[in-house]
Amino acid sequence: MKSIDSVIKDIKSLKIQGANAVALSSVEALRDAVKPDSNEIEKLEEYAKKLILSRPTEPFLRNCISYIQHNFKKDGEDIRDSCDYVIAHIKDSDKLIAEIGENKIKDGMSVFTHCHSSTVMSILKLAKDKGKNFIVYNTETRPFFQGRTTAKELADYGIEVSHMVDSAGRIGIKKADMALIGCDAITSEGRVINKIGSELFAEIASRYDVPFYVCSDSWKLDPASVFGFEEEIEQRNPDEVWEKRPKNVTIFNPAFEIINPGLVTGIISEMGVFRPELFVDEVQEKYPFLFLNQKI
Repeated sequence: MKSIDSVIKDIKSLKIQGANAVALSSVEALRDAVKPDSNEIEKLEEYAKKLILSRPTEPFLRNCISYIQHNFKKDGEDIRDSCDYVIAHIKDSDKLIAEIGENKIKDGMSVFTHCHSSTVMSILKLAKDKGKNFIVYNTETRPFFQGRTTAKELADYGIEVSHMVDSAGRIGIKKADMALIGCDAITSEGRVINKIGSELFAEIASRYDVPFYVCSDSWKLDPASVFGFEEEIEQRNPDEVWEKRPKNVTIFNPAFEIINPGLVTGIISEMGVFRPELFVDEVQEKYPFLFLNQKI
């Protein structure tokens, strides 16, 4: 059991990384921190604000917390019930996405991926469990090398991995039959936001006719974007790239970038596989409560 402050510290330092892990750890901490009493609403609001501010580009986290806040205010119910519902959604969706995504992988295939996505990992591991043999090309993902986490985890699971520096990603994509990446946010226009470098690889995949799939829980759609608000792209500390840089050298260190929906073959979610524009319609129809608390 972790405190709210320790979870926030781990999120900011990237000890906890990935939209799913950030949301799950935050909701679990919230469940333990707030007593099952409607008088605790002020404490809930305080903790919720602190958690949301820990990572700007995380609508999944915001949507999960928004659901808990809405139901706690509306019904005065035990906060644990709302938290348990959200936790179950995260875990059940991950299983469904793995089952749907695994169908895309055929025996003997090669798959390209970038950075580290727990959702993509679930798909690849399930494919391995079903006896499929395939190779994964993955990038190291500077400056924190999250791709190394992917490579080690896959190798430990018995999946063949060809690991490469980010600038060699084009070669990996040219060899691949398909690309699978994770997702941190999706806008109402179907634009996907993911780790920096993702659109570069999407453009390369498009050039070489390699199907490019985004693997995402549908709650990563940013409902505020329906009303014209832009998802913030997190800018991280320049020292992560070059701590003792020369004088007059400016470091540009965005954590994420936006992928043009025209470059995305499909979004694989717990609802199925949809083109980005159709995905947005499906989310609005299936989860209307995500949009209830949005203000113009």
